[in-house]
Amino acid sequence: MAKLKLDLHDIFKKGYLIEKELNRIINDAVEKRIPLIEIIHGKGSGQLKKTVLRFLDRPEIKRLYHRVDKDSKNFGRIFVRFKH
Repeated sequence: MAKLKLDLHDIFKKGYLIEKELNRIINDAVEKRIPLIEIIHGKGSGQLKKTVLRFLDRPEIKRLYHRVDKDSKNFGRIFVRFKH
């Protein structure tokens, strides 16, 4: 199964880049019909995870994917699943 991976560790202090990269990877998955995105936000204080989840909860973004799964074994990543 093909998947895309986005690691936010390098840009976690740059809010504008986080949103840009999230938009880019969501659009790539939709255009290329890739069923899974792995977003690595890290464990830290949880602020980056909240930022990512708020982004994914926007109505215009939410309509593009099927569901979001939080990894029960690794709290530092989430999966975004698509039904194409």
